[in-house]
Amino acid sequence: MEFKDLFPNMSSTMLGLTGLGFGVMMLWSMVWKGLALWRAARRNENVWFIVLLVVNTVGILEIIYYFLVAKTDKKA
Repeated sequence: MEFKDLFPNMSSTMLGLTGLGFGVMMLWSMVWKGLALWRAARRNENVWFIVLLVVNTVGILEIIYYFLVAKTDKKA
């Protein structure tokens, strides 16, 4: 089953999911996910680690965690 079969009124170009755009979005998401997961693991924050691993938000949740939640260093 193809994309056009699932959503007949929506093309992939409407979503911005064409070649280069999709690749850039995936790279953006992977970088932020990696940084946030690394920081959550180093801080022994298991709940945040699981949430960041499971929830895919194209980098939005990861950026919020990285800059706001884990802003201060936690003494281990």
